[in-house]
Amino acid sequence: MFPEITVTELGEKLKSEEKFILLDVRELPELNHAKIEDSRLEVTPMSRLAREGVAALSESAQKQEAPVYVICHHGNRSMQVSMWLAQQGFKNVFNVRGGIDEYARKVDSSVGFY
Repeated sequence: MFPEITVTELGEKLKSEEKFILLDVRELPELNHAKIEDSRLEVTPMSRLAREGVAALSESAQKQEAPVYVICHHGNRSMQVSMWLAQQGFKNVFNVRGGIDEYARKVDSSVGFY
C-alpha cells in the first residue's frame, strides 16, 4: 500500500504552520470549480508532468525538502502521480485519499464541488 493521508489529516495540516507542498495535479479548468486556497498549494497538472517530467515541478518540490501531499479530484490521478514521484526518487510523498471532492464533503465545503 502506498503512503496516504486522509482529508481530515490534510485539514489539520493546513491549519498548522508545518512546511509542506500540496501538489494539485488536476487540469487548470478544474480549479474553477474547486480549489484549496493556501500558500503551500502548487498546481502542476498531471498532463504537464507527463510531458515535462520532474522538470514541471517547482524548484521547491524538486529539492524534496518538505513532504509533498498530492491531490486531485477523487484520488486516482494523485495516486498515479504519487507512485510515479516515488519511482523518480522522491521519498516523502503522500497521496490525499478521496481528493478534493472528499475534502469538500468532510472538511471544508467552501472549496467547491464538481
